[in-house]
Amino acid sequence: MKIKTIAVIGTGDMGSAVGRVLVESGRRVITCLKGRSENSTRLAYEVGFESIDSLEEVVVQAELFLSILPPAQAVTFAQKVANAVHLTRTKLLFADCNAVSPNTASGIEQLISSSGATFLDIGIVGPAPRHNNLPTRFYASGPSVGRLEELGNDEIRIVDMGPDIGRASALKATYAGLNKGTQALHAIVLLAAERLGVRQVLMHELEESQHHAVARMKQEVPHLAATAERFAGEMMEIASTYESVDITGKFHEGAAWLFEELSQTPLSAETRATLNRSRSLDEAIEVFCQFVDRRS
Repeated sequence: MKIKTIAVIGTGDMGSAVGRVLVESGRRVITCLKGRSENSTRLAYEVGFESIDSLEEVVVQAELFLSILPPAQAVTFAQKVANAVHLTRTKLLFADCNAVSPNTASGIEQLISSSGATFLDIGIVGPAPRHNNLPTRFYASGPSVGRLEELGNDEIRIVDMGPDIGRASALKATYAGLNKGTQALHAIVLLAAERLGVRQVLMHELEESQHHAVARMKQEVPHLAATAERFAGEMMEIASTYESVDITGKFHEGAAWLFEELSQTPLSAETRATLNRSRSLDEAIEVFCQFVDRRS
């Protein structure tokens, strides 16, 4: 039976884009905008979300619930959903799509299952769906993963990771550990080189010997502050994931430090809609260093 009503909580860049795909596929997409930011509210209405007054009413009406939030909010929000499900005695398929560790995913599964709902572990990989060349990947694990297959299309690919909770989160942690960890490494190296007085010489060397890395630095580092607060929490979840299998998490703890610092700079107030896309790498590093200097 086709899933007709889907709740999406977390109507930022990723959540709103996923919701837009679901709306365009003919599904009713609902959310609760109470307490959400002006930007999230605007994005939700722009893509066709229907706002419901309370979380309790959302879980009653939804067949599938997608939680797409910053990692630090995942557990607290799952507890609210579990309370709402328990109160309303509804049947619900709850998918945690947040960048959390496998251990955190297992803890959320216990909360959700104890309420009577069914849990799915999802790791979202790739940029938000915007008719990209490569679809956004939903790596999914859990006993009910087959129920998601109908959501797959040209913009969202469902990847079945099997019945074990935590496998999807593990995949996300390893992928993001490389992808976002590299972004953090680039920024940290440039900050250190600037403060040591050798950044221009370093850039000249990198232009000659590692031009692909330079291209990525110029594309990503100037805009890192806009997502830094969310990435800081994600890096700590990744560190916890690695420590759980006796691999050091200190590298990603360092990345978390970097993102936490960037989240305090003036550039962190930007959103995808307000990004200054003409900002150069030099300009961004200057702002970052000025802030670090004031904090020292």
